Amino acid sequence: MKKKSERITLIFISLSFLIFPFLTVEAKQKSRPFEVKNGDRVVFLGNSLFENEQQYGFVELLLTSRWPDRNITFRNLGWSGDTVFGDARSYYTSPPSAYELMLDQLKKAKPTVVFIAYGAIEALEGEKGISRFSDGLNQLLDKIGELNAAAILLSPIPKLAAGTPEELINHNRDLENYATIIAKTAWERQAVFVDLYRPLKALGAGISDNGFHLNKMGYYHLATILETELGLPENRWSVEIDLDRNALDATTAAKLIQIDPKKKHLTFTVEEKYLPLPLDEEGAAAGLERILKIQGLGKGYFVLETDGRQVASASAKEWANGVNIRQGPLFEQARELQTWINRKDGVFFRQYRPQNRTYIVGFRSYEQGRHLKDLEDMDIILAWLDGQINSSKKPKASTYELKPIR
Repeated sequence: MKKKSERITLIFISLSFLIFPFLTVEAKQKSRPFEVKNGDRVVFLGNSLFENEQQYGFVELLLTSRWPDRNITFRNLGWSGDTVFGDARSYYTSPPSAYELMLDQLKKAKPTVVFIAYGAIEALEGEKGISRFSDGLNQLLDKIGELNAAAILLSPIPKLAAGTPEELINHNRDLENYATIIAKTAWERQAVFVDLYRPLKALGAGISDNGFHLNKMGYYHLATILETELGLPENRWSVEIDLDRNALDATTAAKLIQIDPKKKHLTFTVEEKYLPLPLDEEGAAAGLERILKIQGLGKGYFVLETDGRQVASASAKEWANGVNIRQGPLFEQARELQTWINRKDGVFFRQYRPQNRTYIVGFRSYEQGRHLKDLEDMDIILAWLDGQINSSKKPKASTYELKPIR
């Protein structure tokens, strides 16, 4: 009877790729864009996908900067090698169990929104582990529901390299099967599901250094994928200035201030809704689209400056066709915000995962338990860092000046 049940499960998984997992959930989600409210507490819960994100902070930067007028708190509970049962969180101390510890950490974070990234480790069990994973995922979602928090379920990411081509195919097949279970669970629970597997696989090996974990470019793309899959407005703009007509058209708030009669010099302002995702020069092909077109310039080369610093330079023909603006004060502001996020994540990591946990809160706390207060006092630092983050994320208006290169 058990074998028959397993066969039915496998048949369902195979058919589900044809009838519903990613497409049905994604179609429903696009009609309901993701949004956080003022005062929300967003928690990232999962395996190394979230723990490693703390090195870069692109995902948190995206979500932090998307609502510049709202105070939002983020906490990262990612743990490398973790599963829906909290297996990686075990310590040489009991109680609590690893699962109880995960739930306790989640409860203390006081989430209103939880991003969940599991399935990659469980997929190593192959087909035989699907039923247990499904049960564990639903059990975890029940616990999150008891906290009155909304759940956003992420698919596992693909494996991009393996020992042999056959091993790579087999592993990715298992990851797809587990992604289907996650999508099905989200559909049944009317939760948000985000497919990371297909868009990341399409990008190829450049987003990972070892074939399994994302690198800096990978996390940048992960943030842009979340932007699309969550139905967020695109963080892009275009500004077109026609000097012959003395006209400006823009997809964001912009205003002409001054045009030189000889059409060699002009000043204008641009007010952006959101900070950009900064990725230095290597992000040139990653889709940072802030296109400035200026038509009607006299012949020659022109430099664009803001706050006395050069942002771009190009010929009159190139300006007429459009130049992608990839640097400037707002990129610097975004990098500064990213630095605040990295600092905050580092403090929180040391608070909830102290290296000597067994001595401070475990069965040997009689030796070093006095340091528990030091961990609790980190809340003061975290509150200050949260304040710095929330006060630094509103874009500042930029005044641009275009003039000929002498």
